[in-house]
Amino acid sequence: MRTYSLQDVYATRKRRDSWWTVYFVDPVACRAALLVANRTRITPNALTVFSLVLGMVSAVCFAMNRLPAGATMFYLSFMIDCVDGKIARLKGTGTPFGLWLDYVGDRVRVVCCAAGLAYGQFAITGELAYILLGAAVAVLDLFRYVNAPQMKRVREVIREAQLEAQMGTGLDPVPPPVTERAVPAAPKQRSFFRRLNRLLARHRVRSHVISGIEFHAAVFVIAPLVGVAALIPVSSVASVLLLVNEIFLVHRLWVFTRKHGVPSSQESREHVLV
Repeated sequence: MRTYSLQDVYATRKRRDSWWTVYFVDPVACRAALLVANRTRITPNALTVFSLVLGMVSAVCFAMNRLPAGATMFYLSFMIDCVDGKIARLKGTGTPFGLWLDYVGDRVRVVCCAAGLAYGQFAITGELAYILLGAAVAVLDLFRYVNAPQMKRVREVIREAQLEAQMGTGLDPVPPPVTERAVPAAPKQRSFFRRLNRLLARHRVRSHVISGIEFHAAVFVIAPLVGVAALIPVSSVASVLLLVNEIFLVHRLWVFTRKHGVPSSQESREHVLV
């Protein structure tokens, strides 16, 4: 059996990732992946299932008002969820079913932990705010995961229509993508954001201040570790920031469709709308 090095594991990391993963999860996950790869025959799917089990333990801890234990279990669940992808890329053992299992497992974990957190606090205090908090967290997370693939699908359909138009398939001509040079912007401002983006890219950090991963970390790790008093304030701020981020992404999609047009064939339009 091949012996892997830590550098081999580092090569499996995503080119850019959330800052929470880069700084607070990957340092642990990479070493755990190295141990799993060299000392065991555990498959990525088995790790995904183990991650889901830890997520269910986290939900039970939250429901029993064991907030620090719940936060710890949630962190470990997410860390193992990162390990399974690294093992799949490292050994080339990923499967389409594994992608589905990972995707569904993440959603189940978040919904159950949100329900456990809400139930645990409502049972003690009787305050409806915790039920509303749990519902808001679950709905926001589900919306984010429904919205992301749909936005990607719209972009892909428009790009396919552009390619078909260039190949002379009978579609109306589609203007080429607008380059950064053609976009009017203040030079200093443009230069600042470019430098900032390059700096973040050198550290593998995405430019989003808060994504779903930071949202989960705030609600299920940071707030429970700080204490009961932080649950509603921290979760509310994280929810608002995530919603603002999603609105910003939708706005960028709208700008993209305005710049590059909508597929002119009826078939392509149905592809976008279905």
